[in-house]
Amino acid sequence: MDILTVLGVIIGFGAILGGNFMDGGHLEALVNGPAALIVFGGTIGAALLQSPAKVYIGSIKLLRWVLFPPNLKLEKSLDKIIEWSEISRREGLLGLEALVEEEQEPFAKKGLELLVDGAEPEVIRDILMLELEALEALQLQSAKVYDAMGGYAPTIGIIGAVMGLIHVMQNLSDPSKLGSGIATAFVATIYGVGLANLLFIPVAAKLKSQIQAYSQAREMMIEGIAAIAEGENPRNVEIKLQGYL
Repeated sequence: MDILTVLGVIIGFGAILGGNFMDGGHLEALVNGPAALIVFGGTIGAALLQSPAKVYIGSIKLLRWVLFPPNLKLEKSLDKIIEWSEISRREGLLGLEALVEEEQEPFAKKGLELLVDGAEPEVIRDILMLELEALEALQLQSAKVYDAMGGYAPTIGIIGAVMGLIHVMQNLSDPSKLGSGIATAFVATIYGVGLANLLFIPVAAKLKSQIQAYSQAREMMIEGIAAIAEGENPRNVEIKLQGYL
C-alpha cells in the first residue's frame, strides 16, 4: 500500500475539517445531501459523457494503482535479463527456449519468444515498443479522466451554488426556507473545489507518475532483450540497464 497516498488524504481533509472545527464550525454543517448529489452526480455524468467506454472502464481499473502501485521489481528484472544474456552467450538463443514456458510475465514472455525465433534486434524493439506505446496511451487517457473530473467539479459546484441561491430568492417571503438554500449554495462550492484539489487532480497526477514508472520498467526489458539479440556481453548489458534503477 502507498502510505503517502493515505497520509495525503488524511492530512488534506483533516486540515480542512480541523480548521473548520477550530473556527467554531460543526461537521454537520458540511453535510448536505442535495449539494453532494449535484456535485458528485454532475461530475461523474460529465466524465461519462466525455469518455469512451474502454477509457472509462480503464480509469476504474487503474484507480487501484493509487493505493496499490504495481510492484515493478526492477532489480529482479535486471537479474533475469542478465541470466538470459549469460545463457544466450553460452548456449545460443535456442538455449532460452526452455525459459519461455516458465516466464509468467506476458510482456517478457513475448520478448523471449521473439528472441528464440531469431528475430532481428530492431524488429524485436519495434514490436515491443509498439505494444508498450499502445498500452501507455490507453493508460494515460484513463488517468486523464480524473484530470477532467478535477476540472468539472468546481464548475458543477458553482452550478449547485447558483441553484441554491435561486432557491433562496424564491423563498424570500418565507425565512424558514432560506437556511437550506444558502447552505446548499455554499456547501456545493466547497464540495466542488475540495474534491477537485484534494482528490481528483492529485489522483490523476499520481496515476501518471505510476504509468511512467511502469513504462520505464518495460523499456528496460525491451532494451535488455534487444541487447541480447545483438549479442552484447552480459556485463555490458548490465551496465547499460543499471541506468533504469
